Formats: sequence, structure tokens, C-alpha cells
Amino acid sequence: MKKVVFADTFYWVAMTLPDDPWTWAVLRVGAEIGRPHLVTTDEVLTEFLAHLSSRGPYFRKLAVRLVRSVLNDEDVTVIPQSRASFLRGLDLFERRLDKGYSLVDCISMSAMRGESIIEVFTNDRHFAQEGFRPLI
Repeated sequence: MKKVVFADTFYWVAMTLPDDPWTWAVLRVGAEIGRPHLVTTDEVLTEFLAHLSSRGPYFRKLAVRLVRSVLNDEDVTVIPQSRASFLRGLDLFERRLDKGYSLVDCISMSAMRGESIIEVFTNDRHFAQEGFRPLI
């Protein structure tokens, strides 16, 4: 059975932007663990597109190509956005008012719990605060 890892926005940015300071760390960890089955969410992909939106037409086109590729990749599961996923994320956001978690992080954490995923391609320590294992 393939290892299952959640792919945060951090991962998609590092895998897309050659000048991203985390690209080599993501590639190194990816080589160490092999090719896992990735899980992400529509919300993460939305955040990724927003992140690249200000970099001009070339990177906007690259971002769209990556998202379309991810949506068609058998080795990636994209959990669809829904009112239920939004509300689960909002509930966690509300319970962690003392933290700096974004709503997308809360939705991601809720999705990870729902899928019993522990490891996440990110360097975001908020995930560690919630008991997940950031791989970077």
C-alpha cells in the first residue's frame, strides 16, 4: 500500500516555482519517501492559484496547468470543497482563536483527520501544533 501524504499549498508552490527557497527540501524529502499518494483539497488549490496570481501571465498559466494536471492525476486525491468542509474548518478556526491558523489550514486539518492522514508536505508548524507531522 502506498504512503498517503497531505499536500499543503506550500508543496504546490515549491514544486512549481523554481526560485522558491523550499523546492530542494521538498524534492529531497520526496526522494526519501518515494512517490506517495497525495491528498489535497479544492481550498488548497484555490490558495495556490491565489498565491501565483500576482506573478503575471506566465505563472498564472503554469498554475492553471498544474491544477488541471493534479485534478486528473490518479496519484492525487482532491477533496472537493463543500459547505460541510467549510463548516468543519470554521469550527476548528473558532476553537483555535489563540492560534494563527488560516481558514484553509483549518479546512486542511479537518480533511486530514477525516482521511486519517498524519504526514503533510509543509513547513507550517501549525500542523505540528495540531498533532500532524510536517515533512519539511
